Amino acid sequence: MTILEAPARVTPSGARSTWQRACAVDELEPAWGEALLIEKRQIAIVMISREEIYAVCHRDPATQAYVMARGIVGSKGERPTIASPLLKQVYDLGTGECFTDPNLFLQTFRTRIVGGFVEIELGEDA
Repeated sequence: MTILEAPARVTPSGARSTWQRACAVDELEPAWGEALLIEKRQIAIVMISREEIYAVCHRDPATQAYVMARGIVGSKGERPTIASPLLKQVYDLGTGECFTDPNLFLQTFRTRIVGGFVEIELGEDA
C-alpha cells in the first residue's frame, strides 16, 4: 500500500496533522473493519457505505488488545457504532464515545475520499 505524504497543517490545539492515503474505497466491504498500519499506528477503518467511512484506533480501550477492526459494526439510533469483539463495549464510530462505559473512549480520525482512495488525518499526537 502506498502512503501519500500531504502537507502538514496546524489544528486549533496547535498540533500538526497530515492526510495519509490509507486504501482504495474498492478494497473495503460495507459493515466490515480492516486493520491498517500507517506511520507506525494501528488503525481500524470501517465502511458503512461508499460515502461514509470511519477510522478509529485499532486498540481496544478496555483491554489494550489490537482487535477493533474485528469489532461488531451496528448502530444506536442514527449513529454508526462498533462493539469491541472481546468485552462488547459499544463505541460511536464518529465521536469515540463509549455508550456502555462512560470512562472509556475510542480515538477517532477524520476521513475523506480523494480520487477513489480513503485518506485519514493523522496528528503528531495521535
